[in-house]
Amino acid sequence: MLDGLGIEVVAQSEFGVTDADETGTTFAENSLIKAQHAVNATGLPAIADDSGIAVDALDGAPGVYSARYADGAGDEANNDKLLAALEGVENRGAAFHCVATFVDPADPEPIVAEGVWRGEILHARQGEGGFGYDPLFLVPECGCSSAELDPEEKNTRSHRGQALRELVALIEQRYAD
Repeated sequence: MLDGLGIEVVAQSEFGVTDADETGTTFAENSLIKAQHAVNATGLPAIADDSGIAVDALDGAPGVYSARYADGAGDEANNDKLLAALEGVENRGAAFHCVATFVDPADPEPIVAEGVWRGEILHARQGEGGFGYDPLFLVPECGCSSAELDPEEKNTRSHRGQALRELVALIEQRYAD
């Protein structure tokens, strides 16, 4: 997605950047924390994102704690905990959220973009692809879980794809000169 911008993308691990402490209470806060952490460690512009799933019947949980929902025990445990929390629940609406942030050390104003992907939580895992909550996330317009979508289709629809496309457009707009 960044090819047309003339930006060389290098993983922060190539610079030995450690993981940032995600102390924010929103996806936007954590995304900014992670991007600023990478900028502080490298002195270079950085893009970071934070994402997770918010379930309507759980008042938005697991939200920013999606990856740590089952106390860091991993995807399978997170999915098991979510299924248990929704046992007997009829309304299973949910949304994946992603906030992507670009921080340039030469510019005091970060660029922030957001994507939201609405769906429902299934009663059991479905599909082998993807990661995280993908096997439980029903994409109603496709009639399958996000774990059953091919990667190109998933990137077209997903919260992360939406956020990154918007971020690219905003970067192009800011640096058009």
